[in-house]
Amino acid sequence: MELRIAVAKTDRYGTTTTGDTVEITERPNGGISIVLADGQEDDQDSKTISTMVSHKVIECIIQGLRDSAAIRAASNKIFLEYDGKVRAKLNVLSADLQTNTIVISRNNPAPVFLITEGKVDTLKQESVPIGNQKDICPSIVELPIIPEMLIVTISDGLFNAGDPEMNETNIITVIEAMIEDQEPSAKEMADTLLSRAIRLDNGRPKDDFSVVVMLVSPQSSDHIRRISATMDLDN
Repeated sequence: MELRIAVAKTDRYGTTTTGDTVEITERPNGGISIVLADGQEDDQDSKTISTMVSHKVIECIIQGLRDSAAIRAASNKIFLEYDGKVRAKLNVLSADLQTNTIVISRNNPAPVFLITEGKVDTLKQESVPIGNQKDICPSIVELPIIPEMLIVTISDGLFNAGDPEMNETNIITVIEAMIEDQEPSAKEMADTLLSRAIRLDNGRPKDDFSVVVMLVSPQSSDHIRRISATMDLDN
């Protein structure tokens, strides 16, 4: 098996600084974690908050803490730094090779979409942002790693593009259509969902849009680990 990851994101229209931060780190006992943080403050501070949160989560994971403990530590950090006056929405997606599981952690009302055996499930258990009180716990789902497992994590900005009341159903429909018609790559899935959200906001995103896709491919191309990224520099 091979783990394939794709991230696609864009800024809110008319801004040059995104409040979303996505970070990727290798786990000390094998595996990888992706952190998606969204600072819920004004444009100037939102990036500072999301960066602080993501760095704290990664710092704790590198030290060997479980994802839930890392998230509580990040929540406590911004609670103390900002006297409980700011919030951050947070998702942590981990492939833990020590336990051979996928760990999906949410402090974000936007759902996570889990695809196994061609079926799309929506993970939307009650979940609250971190930062306005101490020791806030995430909603966590832990599952064995199986071939062709696909996890789609999105920011609330992307989820709320267009008509929020219809988006859960519409996103599921898009995912189902892609997996029925083809075997989409992680990149194709991420790009399609991002493009759809931009189109729903008439090419002018009303918020920062981020999507993270993790795919467990049943086939392994080689034993080389690769991470690649592209970034637009023409702001």
